[in-house]
Amino acid sequence: MAEVERVAELANLELAADEAARMQRDLNAILGYVDQLRQIDTSQVEPMAQVSELFADGATEGNGESLRADVLRASLERASVMAAVPETDGAFFKTPKVIER
Repeated sequence: MAEVERVAELANLELAADEAARMQRDLNAILGYVDQLRQIDTSQVEPMAQVSELFADGATEGNGESLRADVLRASLERASVMAAVPETDGAFFKTPKVIER
């Protein structure tokens, strides 16, 4: 249970007692699944740095979608973007604080 409490703390979550017990069951199930994956023989599988290597040269995925070409193009003008945001310091967006510690 200490591991669940530590994970909840790191995620900045407050868990009720019944949630902590359920979370422990879920985490144990996930760890069991990861252990099953470790037992798979991947010695004949070539390592990849990115999944995009599967779609080289415009190849398509099973559902017919392809990855877009990585093309350099101009971005939006900063002045027009800053004019459209609710709050800015002129160079960056200002957003409300969402994480409190």
